[in-house]
Amino acid sequence: MRHLLSAADLSLAEVTSILDTADEMHTIQQRQIKKLPTLRGRTVINMFFEDSTRTRTSFELAGKWMSADTINISAKGSSTSKGESLRDTMLTLDAMGTDCFVIRHGSSGAVAQAAGWVRAHVVNAGDGTHEHPTQALLDAFAMRRHLGGGGAEAFAGKKIAIVGDLLHSRVVRSNVLLQRTLGSEVTLVAPPTLLPTGVDEWGVAVTNDFDEVIHTADVVMMLRVQRERMYGGFFPTEREYAELYGLTPERLARLKPGAAICHPGPMNRGLEISSEAADAANSLILEQVTAGVSVRMSVLYHLLGGSSE
Repeated sequence: MRHLLSAADLSLAEVTSILDTADEMHTIQQRQIKKLPTLRGRTVINMFFEDSTRTRTSFELAGKWMSADTINISAKGSSTSKGESLRDTMLTLDAMGTDCFVIRHGSSGAVAQAAGWVRAHVVNAGDGTHEHPTQALLDAFAMRRHLGGGGAEAFAGKKIAIVGDLLHSRVVRSNVLLQRTLGSEVTLVAPPTLLPTGVDEWGVAVTNDFDEVIHTADVVMMLRVQRERMYGGFFPTEREYAELYGLTPERLARLKPGAAICHPGPMNRGLEISSEAADAANSLILEQVTAGVSVRMSVLYHLLGGSSE
């Protein structure tokens, strides 16, 4: 792997290798002393031009637990706030000998563009409404452990329903690409106003009837309603949205036995997901958070661990 910019960059063998390595990292994560010498001498810069808690913290922990020199840069604290272009900022930091950049940016395609400017490895930590490949990997990691499989066979024939604000989500694109690689059957559920352009060409089932799929899904992934990206009326009221597309207590009771509940976070409790569903025994939401560190340790290892001096 040179960069990780899209879930489409990964073959089945690469996905399996990342998830298998994340299993090993997961055991290390449970130790009292978590430090490994794996990336000693490597420098990882986390550049976040959008707010983040889970992704930024987990990448920082992943780098530090593997002994990399990890530096965090935000838009407010960088020269871009003074008017410097992203390109000049990247070239400046690359010239300092950085080994890997982890970038989150508000513009779709910005991370891929930045990867073309620098010598270092680049990881896409979310670009606009485009993609978020490490989120899809950690979702798959949590799902695989729940489904009880050790490899891609855990996903064969499994039905994954992804529900909610698909239009503004970068998570959905990466999950669709990755789950297709793993062999699961994905169904997207959303009101017509929150469907991305060209979704019919994604090669997955699409419906606006949540109740049609609730009883057959092996995993139900609820997506946050991204109010901060909405300019206009995408649905009449929040109450109506919750009734039609929320994982309510009533829908929770109709889930297939053994079905898992996922949410990439942060959650709007009472809107796309009820507190009963978020805190249910079959909810993997906290497992997803835990998986975030393990998977990002694995990704950094695959990018940097085998590199020669």
